[in-house]
Amino acid sequence: MKTEAFSELFPLFKGANPETLGGLLSNAVKHEYPPGRAVVMEDSWGNAIYFVVSGWVKVRRLSNDRAVSMAILGRGAFFGEMAILDESPRSNDVLALSPVRLISVTAQRFIQTLFKDPQLHHRMLQLMVRRLRETNLRSQLGNRQPAVKLANILVELGENYGQKTAEGKDIFNIPYQDLADVTGITLDETSKIMETLDNKNWIKVDPSHQTIHLINLKHLMNLASK
Repeated sequence: MKTEAFSELFPLFKGANPETLGGLLSNAVKHEYPPGRAVVMEDSWGNAIYFVVSGWVKVRRLSNDRAVSMAILGRGAFFGEMAILDESPRSNDVLALSPVRLISVTAQRFIQTLFKDPQLHHRMLQLMVRRLRETNLRSQLGNRQPAVKLANILVELGENYGQKTAEGKDIFNIPYQDLADVTGITLDETSKIMETLDNKNWIKVDPSHQTIHLINLKHLMNLASK
């Protein structure tokens, strides 16, 4: 992938020095995974950072003998940076939800690149703080109604990874169990709320194209803010 296209796709590299970025990509490796395939495994040592070129993945952790989804990531996201930065085994595993294309960069090359470009280093810190804030927001929603919590997740996914359409934004048709895990509500609550949102025409679930159309983002955002 050319440096211009890479920096356009991944907000982390917006404004990065083209020469530095070219050096990073010269060491990159392309990967393709089918749905359900593990990309990285929990407790493995972090030897690379991964960038999602296309498709969707879920980050999950084993809890009480069950794999619980912690986050959903799409095009333009990256993962694996924590294990690199603190030089420890990975705390989660990552599975492909859809056919996914990734680019990986070795830990050594990525750390070298951060040191070479102070702007990139600063941008990395900004994005990690943003992730922390999103996590904190979810924890603050603990006492809110399940519909409010689910609306927050749908809006977040749409804003971060959704593809713009004439009607709104499209995201992957994420399995309801994964949505429930990330939202912190039950599977039954998730199914009922999604059905209600579909009936209201705020969203439209399209299983044949593996898509959730976020048709009325304004109403979803209003619900999320309650």
